[in-house]
Amino acid sequence: MKPEMEFGPEPVEIKQEKFDSTWVIARKKFIKNKIAMVSLGFLILIAAISFLTPYIWTEDVTRIHTDQANMEPSKEHYLGTDRNGRDVLLRTIHGGKVSLTIGIVSMFAVTIIGSIIGALSGYFGGLVDNLIMRFTDFILTIPFMVFIIVLNAIMLGYERVTGMWSLIIVFSLLGWGSVARIVRSKILSEKENEYILAAQSIGTKPTKIISRHLIPNVLTVIIVQATLVLAIYIVAEAGLSFIGVGVPPDIPSWGNMLMEARQTDVLKNKLWIWVPPAVCITLTILSINFVGEGLKDAFDPKTTK
Repeated sequence: MKPEMEFGPEPVEIKQEKFDSTWVIARKKFIKNKIAMVSLGFLILIAAISFLTPYIWTEDVTRIHTDQANMEPSKEHYLGTDRNGRDVLLRTIHGGKVSLTIGIVSMFAVTIIGSIIGALSGYFGGLVDNLIMRFTDFILTIPFMVFIIVLNAIMLGYERVTGMWSLIIVFSLLGWGSVARIVRSKILSEKENEYILAAQSIGTKPTKIISRHLIPNVLTVIIVQATLVLAIYIVAEAGLSFIGVGVPPDIPSWGNMLMEARQTDVLKNKLWIWVPPAVCITLTILSINFVGEGLKDAFDPKTTK
């Protein structure tokens, strides 16, 4: 009889586990956050209404109708009219477009400027870091209001620059300091990792290291900070326009619509004039903050839900 052939143990098939990327994990965690998702839906809705409705409802928001002044809400004017006979609902929609434009454009400008300056400061360190941070400290000490008043006075003859764009310019020039500091702190810790040291050892240019390695790895922090910046500048526009140094009164924005409430009669007896923009500002800021908190929790590796 032929001897039986002995075989070794059967090979064990090793299954490789599939791990999700940081972005996939964050997206799943963010979707599970019901408050953040509802807030995001509201922001998309308010943005769609503010930016698309003016193309459908083409009535001139600056036209004065003295015979329709201070009308209460009715079928003709769902939210009534203001002291100049202008439809409050239409002005609230157009005001949302102006306020959101100021907030969004300023957010992108501030985030980009602050990220670049913070990345350069954190990567090079030493004298470069010291000079940039001292300049950042100087920028952070300049008050918005004084700078806006001066800028409006200088550019008084340039209608295209004053008003909405003057606010955007001021916010962009003076608001990047906090973003730069946060990005700098993250870059300082990130640049000590082995993959950065390896890139430096083979002679990779600093610009490529910053743009291809460092910025993508601190992008989550930048995104969360951008949501907070957006809320800050919408509130800033409302506050500055309310006291008369922001968007001109002839351009509807949520802030200068609230300016009507400085009159005691309007504040007490004509709620339909100032309550709609106030509600829009409050709900928009709350939604932005909830989305920001949701993003913060989603990108936090310590959170499991």
